[in-house]
Order: sequence, then structure tokens, then C-alpha cells
Amino acid sequence: MTSFIVAKRYAKALLELGREDGNTELYGKELGAVAQMLADSAELESALVNPGFDFDSRKKLLAAILQKLGVSPMVANFFRLLMDRGRIAAARDIALTYGLLLDEVNGVTRAEVRTAAALNEEEVKRLTQSLKSVARREVALEVIEDPSLIGGVVAKIGDLVLDGSVKTQLANLKESLRRGDYA
Repeated sequence: MTSFIVAKRYAKALLELGREDGNTELYGKELGAVAQMLADSAELESALVNPGFDFDSRKKLLAAILQKLGVSPMVANFFRLLMDRGRIAAARDIALTYGLLLDEVNGVTRAEVRTAAALNEEEVKRLTQSLKSVARREVALEVIEDPSLIGGVVAKIGDLVLDGSVKTQLANLKESLRRGDYA
């Protein structure tokens, strides 16, 4: 729970700075790029986080990463602050939280859709429009293939789950037959 509180505090602070200077999207992309680099390399993240390594060496490594990615001065200062305060390990959580907060500010709801088979571009558009009408706001859709569904889709928007999968329909039919509800 503490890591969520820390991530939210830092993400909110950077978001507010971005709102002041109009760079919320840029900061989100740069924050995500650094977080992704750390996620892709466990050794790199470990070298930055591990107090067994000299602090100055870790700061130089961070500076090299930031320079390689070409981040803005604000995001570079943000990461230096995280390093100085011993919060660099929270970078990925901060990036994730920042994205969620930015979606909230922009009026976007994230939705997850599980399908038995891959969807084409037109199907994704239609599904996005349908979910947009349910959520009554813009929807950022993540589509995940799940062959165990047999067919159909399961959509999750926040706490709302819309299950139209063949797997669930078969389970419901089986239960109806057990109870004798087959009129």
C-alpha cells in the first residue's frame, strides 16, 4: 500500500507541473520510456536501486540513461529527485499511476477486452464505440486474446464486467439444466 501512496504522490506532482506548462503528454511519454527501459533490463534497474553500489556511480548511470533517451529537463530533474530521495525503485509504479491520472484528467476510461480470437481493426472500432456508449466517455481499449473463452468477448470497464463469452453461456446453461430451469 505504501508504494501506491508514494507512486501517486510523485505522479500527481509531475502531472501538476505538466498541466502548468502544457506538457502532460510529453512527460507521460518520457516517464513511460524510462520506466520501460528499467522494466526491460532487470540488471539496469538493480544497479540503480541497489544501495550496495556507490551513490555517485548510480547517479552517473541515471544521467546516462536520461541522456540516451533525450528526456526533457523537467523529467530529468524528476528522476534525479527520485534518486536523491531513494525513490527510484518506484519509477515503474509512478509511470503507471501517471498514465491513470492523465487518463482521468483527459476524460478517458481504460477498458480491457478478452476475446477468443484476434479482432480486426473494424471490430476493435465497433467494440470501442459500444464501450464508449456504456462508459459515457472516451475509452482506451486493451484487447487480449484468451482462447479459453471458446468464443465471444468479456469486457471490463472499471468494476463493470460484461461477459458475453461462450464459456460463460455454456456454464449458465449447465447450471440451468442442473436446477431444472429449462422451460
